[in-house]
Amino acid sequence: MHRLSLLEGSGPKRVLALGAHSDDIEIGCGGTLLRLIAERRDVEVTWAVFCSTPERAREAQASAEAFLEGAGEKRVVVRSHRDGFLPYAGAAVKEDFEQLKREVSPDLILTHYREDRHQDHRTVSDLTWNTWRNHLILEYEIPKYDGDFGSPGFFSPLSEATLEKKIRLILSAFPTQAGKSWFSEDLFRAVARIRGMECAAPDRFAEAFYCRKAVF
Repeated sequence: MHRLSLLEGSGPKRVLALGAHSDDIEIGCGGTLLRLIAERRDVEVTWAVFCSTPERAREAQASAEAFLEGAGEKRVVVRSHRDGFLPYAGAAVKEDFEQLKREVSPDLILTHYREDRHQDHRTVSDLTWNTWRNHLILEYEIPKYDGDFGSPGFFSPLSEATLEKKIRLILSAFPTQAGKSWFSEDLFRAVARIRGMECAAPDRFAEAFYCRKAVF
């Protein structure tokens, strides 16, 4: 399999990571962000979460700080829209995106998968494409009850150490999610193992993305 590098040399320096909920970025692309920061110490990351309660906002802020440790520059934005109601707060959410557009000029955007069945996730994905028209956008995946996993075609191999760090940070950062059956080490590892198998990752693990537009 031919490999294209986004993480070395002239790869993206400014990254925008978007998540509907407090743990989405970590679950969907946390390993890739850890890898990017380790390989590019000058990387600048803006991390934006749109739904939260006060408790979940504190979790989101602390988790983002842990994942972004060592980044050249970092900015964490946590909004307080109601979980599950993001499509119905459309104008206010769109204003948040327009504000980010004025403040951030990213080389790479990480956002939700467009066909994700969770309404908040789809809203974030749709507004990402609506707001940034000439950018490299990679859509990450979130495991959940809906059974909406697809066939992503863009992969970020992870070392076993990076995956273990990702899982450890997630499990420690979100005590509000600890009682949920899907919030488990074995699930996060299983997803990474399947995607690692699909891309013949050297250490057997990977995160996967949907890349709808790219210019070679």
